[in-house]
Amino acid sequence: KVYMDYNATTPLEPEVIQAMTEAMWEAWGNPSSPYSAGRKAKDIINAARESLAKMIGGKPQDIIFTSGGTESNNLVIHSVVKHFHANQTSKGPTGGHHSPVKGAEPHFITSSVEHDSVRLPLEHLVEEQVAAVTFVPVSKVSGQAEVDDILAAVRPTTRLVTIMLANNETGIVMPVPEISQRIKALNQERVAAGLPPILVHTDAAQALGKQRVDVEDLGVDFLTIVGHKFYGPRIGALYVRGLGEFTPLYPMLFGGGQERNFRPGTENTPMIAGLGKAAELVTQNCEAYEAHMRDVRDYLEERLEAEFGQKRIHLNSQFPGTQRLPNTCNFSIRGPRLQGHVVLAQCRVLMASVGAACHSDHGDQPSPVLLSYGIPFDVARNALRLSVGRSTTRAEVDLVVQDLKQAVAQLEDQA
Repeated sequence: KVYMDYNATTPLEPEVIQAMTEAMWEAWGNPSSPYSAGRKAKDIINAARESLAKMIGGKPQDIIFTSGGTESNNLVIHSVVKHFHANQTSKGPTGGHHSPVKGAEPHFITSSVEHDSVRLPLEHLVEEQVAAVTFVPVSKVSGQAEVDDILAAVRPTTRLVTIMLANNETGIVMPVPEISQRIKALNQERVAAGLPPILVHTDAAQALGKQRVDVEDLGVDFLTIVGHKFYGPRIGALYVRGLGEFTPLYPMLFGGGQERNFRPGTENTPMIAGLGKAAELVTQNCEAYEAHMRDVRDYLEERLEAEFGQKRIHLNSQFPGTQRLPNTCNFSIRGPRLQGHVVLAQCRVLMASVGAACHSDHGDQPSPVLLSYGIPFDVARNALRLSVGRSTTRAEVDLVVQDLKQAVAQLEDQA
């Protein structure tokens, strides 16, 4: 078997397992307790926070541990709604900004290809009539959410722009630094006009560990971190620029005061230890990881075109001049009976997916993300997403291409 679904999840690195195991043995104490096992746990948590901050070029005090990407994304959206209403009702000269329209709802801007953990909470807020949301379509030329389109959607009540750093199905990298720069310039005008500034969030789940991610370059206020996408455990974190000082965060949970009350609950020390170690490995090796994955992915695309012919293979994530993740290959093999899930079911070696793991029950319906990118219905329905990892080899690529070739031949013989 050859695993090529690293965008869905990654295995734990041996060093990560070791860090987690040591924490279970030696740091089993409550991190809030004064005795040695508790102090050891606290030290591990603080060291992990520093490792995460270093990985993204931020400050340790701006990192909050969460249960994963879904919680981090929901926490940002929840906080923006709470902050809007807190400022709307505030009184007096130190009460902050007032809402520009009495009784208005906070307005969010996002893209049409976001992960469900951003899209669904926003849709829920619209249903509940708690917020207004603009879903900006991605360009069929660049594959990106265009900066001008995002700026054109801004309203007086806009409070958050949330755009993923890289798409989980196509690997397309979004122009987040340019979005942040333009929003920052716009915020100066808004403040002068008595309007509150707009915050910027990016879900960096897919980009971390595959390319350099730096919060200063990105210019964002919030950034979502997901451990199991970069060979760490299934927890996450949230970066908040100037947490509580420059950027608001409102807890969704209330409890014992951990994580400075922003995310209470006794810390999961072994998982946090593993997340810190995974971040450390990314900081040390990211360039090597990126170069290796790009080499193997490019070889995969060359082999697919060589075996099936360029006319038969449609590379769904190639947009001229647009950067994409170095490990992601989304392609379709043209043919009437070659729907992605049917081809995968016929494969004996390849372990992969047709798209996002959370959409695996959609049957032969094409991915809404690919349709948003302008991929024709019949092509999108045949899509396969192959994502390579740190240890994927060219020899494994050869095995996979042969496996696909046999699967396609069998399906066409049955016709």
